[in-house]
Amino acid sequence: MVSAFDSTWFDLSGRIALVTGGNGGIGLGIARGLAKAGAAVAIAGRNPEKNAFALAALEAMGAKAMAVEYQATDPDSCRALVARAAERWGGLHILVANTGTAVRKPPQDTTLEEWRAIIDTNATSAFVCAQSAYPHMKRAGFGKILCIGSILSHLATPLHAAYGASKGAIVQLTRHLAVAWAKDNIQANAILPGWIDTDLTRRARIEVPGLDQRVTTRTPAGRWGTPDDLAGIAVFLASRASDYVTGTDILVDGGYASAG
Repeated sequence: MVSAFDSTWFDLSGRIALVTGGNGGIGLGIARGLAKAGAAVAIAGRNPEKNAFALAALEAMGAKAMAVEYQATDPDSCRALVARAAERWGGLHILVANTGTAVRKPPQDTTLEEWRAIIDTNATSAFVCAQSAYPHMKRAGFGKILCIGSILSHLATPLHAAYGASKGAIVQLTRHLAVAWAKDNIQANAILPGWIDTDLTRRARIEVPGLDQRVTTRTPAGRWGTPDDLAGIAVFLASRASDYVTGTDILVDGGYASAG
């Protein structure tokens, strides 16, 4: 038992991390945080140009990094992604399942094809990546799985039935992984971002009149979050400091949900 604070608890040197959807937005913010803490970071996304830009940004920080193109809706692509990341540096200790997509439609107008695409991208890909990462983490004797949910894992809107269902599934998936793999010294936790300033939400602020003011007014912190606001909690959950934290979900929303 450790009885006093030790700054090395947060040191990720020698750890190997994979961040899906790590080529922009929240994923890149988390990847930067993990890299600053010393981890080697593999980022994954479907857009090769965004991958290259994000990789260059990480390498400019001095990070040990790689980028892999993959399709989240293809289970074989997810498995190959994990295998490539583990092969590059000889293992895998941290998985951040962050890839996500959404449509803004009322449920009666959401097609079954859209529903399936969102569930497969947001939830099924997280399951397949975690399942593929498990043997590498078990072999290492430890592991950290961070599943990225959403404030809509708990709250609801009229326009995000499929997205909310997929992010609710992320919370339950995380709990089941935590219970199943605790015996292998693998911790699984979910991070639930609130309204974060990304390319996607900037477009939403243009398309949804009054959204920017509503979010800012309701959020006690008085601002939108930034991708870097997710870095600290990610480093904590990826580090030894959280070895007794598993199966939980943590809101990073500036107090938005509490103010409801």
